[in-house]
Amino acid sequence: MLDVHRLRVFRSVVASGSVQAAAANLGYTPSAVSQHLTALQRETGLTLISRVGRGIEPTAAGRALALRVDGVLDRLGEVESMVGDLRAGRTGALSIAYFASVGAAWMPQVVAAMLADFPALRLDLSLLEDVPTGPGDRPDIQILVDQSGREQVGVRAHHLLDDPYVAVLAQDHPSAAATEVELAALASDRWVDNDFARGWCRKNLITACHAAGFSPPFHVEAHDYPTAIAFVAAGIGITVLPRLGARNLPPGVVAVPVTCPVPVRSIFAVVKDSVAHTPAAAAVLGVLREQARQAG
Repeated sequence: MLDVHRLRVFRSVVASGSVQAAAANLGYTPSAVSQHLTALQRETGLTLISRVGRGIEPTAAGRALALRVDGVLDRLGEVESMVGDLRAGRTGALSIAYFASVGAAWMPQVVAAMLADFPALRLDLSLLEDVPTGPGDRPDIQILVDQSGREQVGVRAHHLLDDPYVAVLAQDHPSAAATEVELAALASDRWVDNDFARGWCRKNLITACHAAGFSPPFHVEAHDYPTAIAFVAAGIGITVLPRLGARNLPPGVVAVPVTCPVPVRSIFAVVKDSVAHTPAAAAVLGVLREQARQAG
């Protein structure tokens, strides 16, 4: 069995670029670092480091091992963190994944509530747009847009909100004062694309536009909702996005509901069965439901 400590030393040498730098970073002597490298090469039967001039660099085998070691050390760090929680009497951790517009709109309230009611709980937050493929990769709670994969063994999906789309327009746009605007009425405008990743929300919009008889004429591409909204404020064009993404608009910009048809995204909280009974998971779900109620 490989010595984990030697793997850490080896990874530090690769990352630092030299034995001396790794020794300084780890608080060891260069001689001790060299001894660990020699022992690791003996354990593996591989040449992991080669000398180049007065320096060193990892061999092909060394680079491959270093990449794999990263994953091992990450997992080991999670285990050590859990052990520290248990030793200190903390209740553990809860992992929550969310997508961007929900992160800005709801997650501050979720985190504030959890810090107030569960101060010893560690929250592991991540930005995640898609459903993980492996059951072991799923967070404890994931907030996601309705798509294939939310109904899987070992989880339960809770509907939070049906989020209709709006057109974000400059105040001098002819439809800015309207209570609603038909999608087809926007067909001749200059559109700002707001989803560089070509995700489900964009596909939903494209489908609605096709149903209205046109393809949206995207002239400018933004990677996210806030940037697209800023482009609208600058007079570059219009953008159409879910209402939740248009909560905080800059001056000179308005959001008008779109119709004929009305594209809608449905937002769910998917909770692992293994944590569903815990007070922390129930509290997160409660805050999410309240945020969704206020947004609706």
